[in-house]
Amino acid sequence: MALKVKKAVIPVAGLGTRLLPATKTIPKEMLPIVDTPAIQYVIEEAFDSGLTEMIFVTARGKDSIEDHFDFAPELEQTLEQRGQTELSEKLQSLSTMIDIVSVRQKKPLGLGHAVLSARNLVGDEPFAVLLSDDIVDHPVPCVRQLLNVFEAKGDSVVALRKVPRPDVKRYGIIQGREIAARTYEIDAMVEKPDPKDAPSELAIVGRYVLHQDIFKCLEKVKPGKGGEIQLTDAMADLNRQRKFYGYEFSGEHYDVGDKFGFIRANVAFALKRKDLQDQLREFLRGIV
Repeated sequence: MALKVKKAVIPVAGLGTRLLPATKTIPKEMLPIVDTPAIQYVIEEAFDSGLTEMIFVTARGKDSIEDHFDFAPELEQTLEQRGQTELSEKLQSLSTMIDIVSVRQKKPLGLGHAVLSARNLVGDEPFAVLLSDDIVDHPVPCVRQLLNVFEAKGDSVVALRKVPRPDVKRYGIIQGREIAARTYEIDAMVEKPDPKDAPSELAIVGRYVLHQDIFKCLEKVKPGKGGEIQLTDAMADLNRQRKFYGYEFSGEHYDVGDKFGFIRANVAFALKRKDLQDQLREFLRGIV
């Protein structure tokens, strides 16, 4: 029987260069999707999936992320005095929702290095990894879909989605076989392959549930381009030792670390808001 997964590692140390100049002084994770920071969607997904301990892998200049999930007594009191009790209660519930701890990634040495930085806080147990650039909109949270596979199989599982062949060079790509609906047993993984060499069009998206042995693999991974330690390389090593699964998740995926993905997410989430949808539809019809 698989151990229950309680912890989520959330790397937030990235520089956000794809969204410059906005991210020069503002962490990309704090850029709003309508009126909610992107990182809050990720935290809510983890919480709604049953994860209760959040581990931020952070860096200098990222303090505002942790502050967002802390109490703000002066602000809450002001809102209550203005009669905005519902908003005040919403902010307080956000602060009481979860326990957050953090560890610093002192050098930008890649996603694999960021995950390895959390080793002492994770301990000897399986854990989830959620990347803040990726937001998935679905009634069943994306990481919950992965946890269902992990709890059934007892081994690591990553989120998959099919991408156009020319785009495979931007992702980790798997080679594997479908063993159940949307579920793949993975035979190999390759990081950012040339489209003509890619073993499939199934790309790994920023949600993972990992067996704790991944840390031993991360310790052995040799740095690649730019001196970075790639998580995909460590997962490929673990895949040679244990079974590894992929799940083609249900839901709409937004890469909010990309300019167009960020715009798509803002439009899509605004159209779901009763207070904004009619005005936005009218505006979009006008400009089209």
